[in-house]
Amino acid sequence: MDSEQHSSAQRDAVRELRLHLVTWNVGTASPPPDVTSLLQLDSPSPAIDILQEVNSRITNFLSDLVFDDPWSIFFMTVLSPLGYIKLSSIRMQGLLLLIFVKHDHLPFIRDVRTNYTRTGLYGYWGNKGGVTVRMSLYGHTICFINCHLPAHMENTEQRLDDFEKILEMQFEEENVPSTLDHDVLFWFGDLNFRIADYGIHFVRESINNKRYNLLWEKDQLNMAKKKEAFLQEFIEGPLQFKPTYKFDLHSDVYDTSEKKRKPAWTDRILWRVKSLCQHASKEDDFSEEEQTISVTLNNYISHMSYGISDHKPVTGTFGIELKPLLSDPLVTLSPEGEWSSERDVFISYSAVPGFPSSAWDWIGLFKVTFRHANDYVTYAWVEDDEISSNEDSKQVYMSAAEIPDMGGKFLLCYYSNNLQSIVGISQPFQIQPNRTSIGKDLAQEENAWMQKPDNLESHNEF
Repeated sequence: MDSEQHSSAQRDAVRELRLHLVTWNVGTASPPPDVTSLLQLDSPSPAIDILQEVNSRITNFLSDLVFDDPWSIFFMTVLSPLGYIKLSSIRMQGLLLLIFVKHDHLPFIRDVRTNYTRTGLYGYWGNKGGVTVRMSLYGHTICFINCHLPAHMENTEQRLDDFEKILEMQFEEENVPSTLDHDVLFWFGDLNFRIADYGIHFVRESINNKRYNLLWEKDQLNMAKKKEAFLQEFIEGPLQFKPTYKFDLHSDVYDTSEKKRKPAWTDRILWRVKSLCQHASKEDDFSEEEQTISVTLNNYISHMSYGISDHKPVTGTFGIELKPLLSDPLVTLSPEGEWSSERDVFISYSAVPGFPSSAWDWIGLFKVTFRHANDYVTYAWVEDDEISSNEDSKQVYMSAAEIPDMGGKFLLCYYSNNLQSIVGISQPFQIQPNRTSIGKDLAQEENAWMQKPDNLESHNEF
């Protein structure tokens, strides 16, 4: 099969991805000691391809403006040894959205962009609003919006107005579609919709008897979906779990304070598939073959065991089936020969025709457990460090002094300045330890140890 036929066959094949989305209003809490069940890390199902972590109301934001916040560091520490990289993050005061993906998807994720919309204090304050990350995934446009909408029973209209404003947000870059023009849009967060009309006693009794369906028709979001056309395009799984707000800390007991807040499903995950909306607006038949991407909800649950906040986390696990519109990475690269810090090393790479290369493109050397695109050990500029070039491939070098003496398992990534993303990734490979350098270091350590007064005395006794 020639390459053109091979690429065509790959495009025709349906790819199945798993997305795990977490929404959790953690207040000002620090991360819990274990998130295995929250992230489904012990699940017998196939590995998750894309992970979203969403936190609301991290109010100690001033100290986090320059550095990664504790939650970002925590999730990177947990996920990087499992082969996930932090693809993107955006924080607006108390709102945080993190996206992690498996390494092998990186060359097929492009045009990653972030944005935010303030709605608090008439748009001047970021304690309420939405943060957005969008991307092209195997050629399909995906958008994620994390919202923290106004609180309190009486503010339903304000919540809806704020969400409409967030949906109207435009990305600055050209050729990036508007929010509702993405193939798939996920909407989630502390949306703050409450249970109307029913008194607290009836609500709590219904919950205790697990008769959640008695409360669905008075859920303000469900009620709004029946009236508001723009909400009817959003799909949500059944609320087959306890309302996730408001709990006493470190317990599964609803609010026992003087306020005794009525329980509510404030924390929600919804999605919208553009092709389904277009089909609904037309009278002609719609075949499954026309739908090049589909979304299936596999489970939608809360996690009652987590008690660091007055909200319980909610997760949605999705299957995404898509026909890849991209089948080849923009750049293919690999190390040449055996690598060690005893000599300069070489990398060969090739780019597809028309690739928008830049003098600011670089190739990074990363540990296999790297956390994000800037977590490199060293790098080479593709132009400044080039040593040879022909029609098929180019070659760059890295100085021996930059290669880790201890060796280990590494990989190479090509970062495109124009596309602001990793567009090529090598297979993992071994760097051999520098025996000469390690031997010198051990000899120096032994000599330093022998020079200590206590050790000299004990040595002279023999």
